[in-house]
Amino acid sequence: MSLPRLFLFCALLVNIGLGFLVYFKTKFRKNENLAFSILAWAAAGWIFSGFMTYFHEGDPIIVFWAKMSFSTAGTIAFAFLYFALLFPGDRRNLNSTQLLLLALPCLFFIVVSFGTDQIVSSLGSGNKMFHYGPLYLLFSLYLIAYFISGFVSLIMTYQRSIGIERLQIKYVLLGMFFTAMLGVTTNLFLPMSGVSQFNWLGPTFTVIMVGTTTYCIIKHRLMDINIVLRKGTTYFLLMMVLFLPAALLLVYAQNLYFHQINYYFSIIVLLIVFLLTVFYDKVRAGAEKAVEQLLFKNRYDYRETLGAFSKAMVSILDLQSLSKKIIETITNTMGVEKASLFLLDEEKGGYYLLESKKVDVELSPSGLAKGDPLPRYLQKMNELVVREELLKGAHIQELNTVVQSMTQLEADVSIPLISKGDLIGMINLSHKFDKEIYSREDIELLSMLANQAAIAIENAKLYEDLKRSKSYIRRADRLASLGTLTAGLAHEIRNPLVAIKTLTQLLPDRLDDEEFRNHFLQIASGEVDRISSLVNELLEFARPSEPKLETEDINSIIDGMLLLVSTETKKKFIQIVKEYTHDVPPVTVDREQIKQVFLNVLLNALEATPENGMITVKTRSFSKPGGEHYVQVEFTDTGCGIPSEYLEDIFTPFFTTKMKGSGLGLSISSQ
Repeated sequence: MSLPRLFLFCALLVNIGLGFLVYFKTKFRKNENLAFSILAWAAAGWIFSGFMTYFHEGDPIIVFWAKMSFSTAGTIAFAFLYFALLFPGDRRNLNSTQLLLLALPCLFFIVVSFGTDQIVSSLGSGNKMFHYGPLYLLFSLYLIAYFISGFVSLIMTYQRSIGIERLQIKYVLLGMFFTAMLGVTTNLFLPMSGVSQFNWLGPTFTVIMVGTTTYCIIKHRLMDINIVLRKGTTYFLLMMVLFLPAALLLVYAQNLYFHQINYYFSIIVLLIVFLLTVFYDKVRAGAEKAVEQLLFKNRYDYRETLGAFSKAMVSILDLQSLSKKIIETITNTMGVEKASLFLLDEEKGGYYLLESKKVDVELSPSGLAKGDPLPRYLQKMNELVVREELLKGAHIQELNTVVQSMTQLEADVSIPLISKGDLIGMINLSHKFDKEIYSREDIELLSMLANQAAIAIENAKLYEDLKRSKSYIRRADRLASLGTLTAGLAHEIRNPLVAIKTLTQLLPDRLDDEEFRNHFLQIASGEVDRISSLVNELLEFARPSEPKLETEDINSIIDGMLLLVSTETKKKFIQIVKEYTHDVPPVTVDREQIKQVFLNVLLNALEATPENGMITVKTRSFSKPGGEHYVQVEFTDTGCGIPSEYLEDIFTPFFTTKMKGSGLGLSISSQ
């Protein structure tokens, strides 16, 4: 068998096989599958015609096979345009009339080619294999017009498509383009100039279309063809697609340039190629990184940015800031138009929208319920899901509801946030600005980011719980302090009320006594002001409030706390000595928290100071060597002091030497 026949025979087999594969290996047979199968079988017919032409070389019957070649070539043009209009997913619905009009030129040239000599008239001589008829040029224009129309349709669809459809169209477009360009050149343009010896190459170029289509079927489920291939089968098919043409080209090149074929040399070369293929995966990662650094710096920086961010996230403890950082980083580095972040709210039993970008979603006040199809599916799968992948199984009810939920959230990709086996949230991403599909690298990086984000979110939630716990402890300690003062405060309020009541009882009898009235008003007003000040201090101290830093006069705050403990000091006849520096500058503090600090220290001093003792409070301002200005508040008492062995533990939470103490006063004051 000559080399051209061998090439044509191999191309014939792969085209027939691809046609049957596309037609029979889909669950839901579509018109696009039928159109592509017709295209592959027409290509097989064209190849068979070429094979028979070379098989009967020198025999007049080859004119018949030449006419057959033109008939099948015309069918290829029709099938390609029909497929291009439908692909992907039967996006156009052509009725019978439209389909007939599309096929009329093809049918016309089939009849003309077989029944007349208007396209191929007779055998040629020399480099010119055939003499062509007057309709040859019109047939050529038909082929070119249909091929151009098909490519224009595919390009327009490519520009409008996103995700996996865009990737499928790209593979089909490239395979068809190179096959058509090379085939038209060798079998149309060169014969016009009288060169026909390369006609056998045109049909063999269909292997390019077969290769790209087969790869896209296996890798990206082209035309909804699901093939479950074991690794061995995959390698065998790749060997047939790649190594067989390579072997044939190698043999042909030896015969062309050296006029002999060395099979040992051919085996060694193919073995080297095979070894390079096997070890490619082992060196790919390092080589890819080096090439990206050298030639594709932007892509490499993009990966580095996501990697660095995944490490930095764990240091962000504020939940709102963290969620904003996650959304901003993903949308900016990956070029995503829309994104949303949902977190689990255990109390409401659903997922609420915490952060989003350009997402307009109408949700119930409780957000997404835990039983919603999307959270339930993410919890079940425990991995990132792509909406276009789920669309392949949209006939399954469970997947269809998940797809609908993702569509409502404008999500092309949903990334679960898993912590301790539970779904604590999800990140939803729309398509990219460039409408490209999420690559394997993108999915791996997003999965890594999701793991880091889940840890960071859990840390942030624990931090918020800790802050709330501290707030509750501070409030409890504040109320405990008030409880300590309750008896004395009641006495402090009751005494002025007794005086006011006595005066009001005497007032009717001495109403005409102006001196008594004036004296009564002065005493009553003073006692009321005193009660009002005491109650205001109590209310301000007991009222829970968010930390708020403001400029305050430290001396006036201390006076307020001394007022609260004044009853206790009177009971024990303790003298309060105030040594204030009156030009102390205002300080920026949280008024309520510093009140609690002063009250805790004063209560400890009162408990430690015996009767007839003294508590001294001093304030002064000073500057450190670096020039920083400070205000110092000093409390001293005449009590027993703190034993030296306890000094290191006085600020430890729950450490106390008192019978009824909580051990939290100084700990909270220190914080």
